[in-house]
Amino acid sequence: MQNILLRLRRLAAEMGAQAFGVADLDALKQKVPDLLSRVPGDYSRAVVLGVRLQRAVLEEVVDRPTPLYMHHYRQANYQLDRMAFQIAERIQELDYRALAIPASQIVGQSPMVGHISHKLLGWAAGLGHIGRCTLLVHPQYGAQMRYVSVLTDLPLPADEPCAGDCGPCRACVAVCPAAAIHESRDDFDLDACYRKLTEFTHLPFIGQHICGVCVKACAGRGDNAEDGQGAENR
Repeated sequence: MQNILLRLRRLAAEMGAQAFGVADLDALKQKVPDLLSRVPGDYSRAVVLGVRLQRAVLEEVVDRPTPLYMHHYRQANYQLDRMAFQIAERIQELDYRALAIPASQIVGQSPMVGHISHKLLGWAAGLGHIGRCTLLVHPQYGAQMRYVSVLTDLPLPADEPCAGDCGPCRACVAVCPAAAIHESRDDFDLDACYRKLTEFTHLPFIGQHICGVCVKACAGRGDNAEDGQGAENR
């Protein structure tokens, strides 16, 4: 099974993934019983892939999303969906079940939810911790990442959940245009965030619930740090 894992990791890297990890869904379901309530079938693992957003695009984001950020966000999701499709195909060739979950597809509005939380799976796969901004914070790239997941019953060796935290960093708190981010992530004001995202949908050439401000602020340790691999909208 370790050899299969290495082949999948290599395939992901060849397609451009900068983060790769495996989450133990059986263990995660002990904490989140309704984890798979919006997806058909029963799965024991999730392969989680991530790509980094480009710094040059984020540099132009100040207090709202830009049309360039909107395009880049959409293209990152497209790239992730193609990666997940190929990983799922490779697993299916091994006669195991595999379900590629879209990188960004909303299936509920109150609250705004997708089929499953990629950031939660990414945390369980050891790719980062959940920050004050409630986004997945990669050790090297911070929140400047997008993720996608493939659910499977292939019994891959799973990574350990990430035990990190934001420490003294509060960069996202000061810049949040909705004033939704506070000292503890438990105090995150989801309603205020959603209202601001809805406001941004009316900006020219945006039309989607995205922001990018806290994403830009959370830059991680930078390019010279060691990669922490395998170690929602905004």
